[in-house]
Amino acid sequence: MSATVNNDFDFLRSGRRRKKKAAAMTNKEKARERREKRMQEISLLRTIPYSDHQRWWSSENVVAVVTGSNRGIGLEIARQLASHGLTLVLTARNVDAGLEAVTSLSLQQGLKVDFHQLDVTDASSIKEFGCWIQQTFGGLDILVNNAGVNYNLGSDNSVEFAETVVSTNYHGTKNMIKAMIPLMRPSPQGARIVNVSSRLGRVYGRRNRLANVELRDQLSNPDSLTEELLDRTVSTFIEQVKDGTWESGGWPQTFTDYSISKLAVNAYTRMMAKELSTRQEGEKIYVNSFCPGWVKTAMTGFAGNMSPEDAADTGVWLSLVLSEEAVTGRFFAERREINF
Repeated sequence: MSATVNNDFDFLRSGRRRKKKAAAMTNKEKARERREKRMQEISLLRTIPYSDHQRWWSSENVVAVVTGSNRGIGLEIARQLASHGLTLVLTARNVDAGLEAVTSLSLQQGLKVDFHQLDVTDASSIKEFGCWIQQTFGGLDILVNNAGVNYNLGSDNSVEFAETVVSTNYHGTKNMIKAMIPLMRPSPQGARIVNVSSRLGRVYGRRNRLANVELRDQLSNPDSLTEELLDRTVSTFIEQVKDGTWESGGWPQTFTDYSISKLAVNAYTRMMAKELSTRQEGEKIYVNSFCPGWVKTAMTGFAGNMSPEDAADTGVWLSLVLSEEAVTGRFFAERREINF
């Protein structure tokens, strides 16, 4: 084959690559434009006050608890809920950090906020918190499970702290739900559990999913989804981290430990929603999870593309939506349902 023909082929291949690259850039630009437009819509929705018909809550009859709410998304969820006029309980592992957050909300913004120390990885701390919430308020109506950790930034994918990540994000959320359900007060509007999760934990995510097809099917099938399956899945991952075989285990490739923990949170959300769905009217508990997006907080090294105000919105919306509009066992982002 002559050099001229080879050059022609190279030119054609180069042209196709340029077209593909241009198309990819166009798709990214379109996706960014769609996201920015949706964020503008969300910002506008937040400015629209709830009508008297929509406001089923008050500071006298609704108590909301937000875990890990001394900073970041949790603090913003707490701020927005408190600004809507219900009783808000802010929690944090560190007492000083929690009290500083309360001071910021109460003195600087004029909001009424209560505080209690809570470490969701400590069974005794959860128990003590439950006793306090029962004695102080007679229970709670809204639980936002926000407490969570992630030790990777950018392209990092270390599993050095995998046990802490799974213990906090999955087991902490699960143990809080188990402890708080008996304390959730009967209401015509139903109680709410909102779990802060992530798209990285989707079972059938296109770029970041489990390689094991059978396990994916089990986790996505309500009939085969059990707590035992979830615990076994995360335990297998931790065991492989300890023996150094996790990279060949078929786990998600991005922020692996965080993704596994949020996959378990999403699945547990669906499982609990099904378990609680048989409750009678007046004793309903709606359980949902949502992805706040890539947010400008300490967890992302402040490199995110969403403000905490926009990121918190869906969690607040799920907490306050009217019972006739409420759903359960679903996954949301930007006030829209997305696939698990």
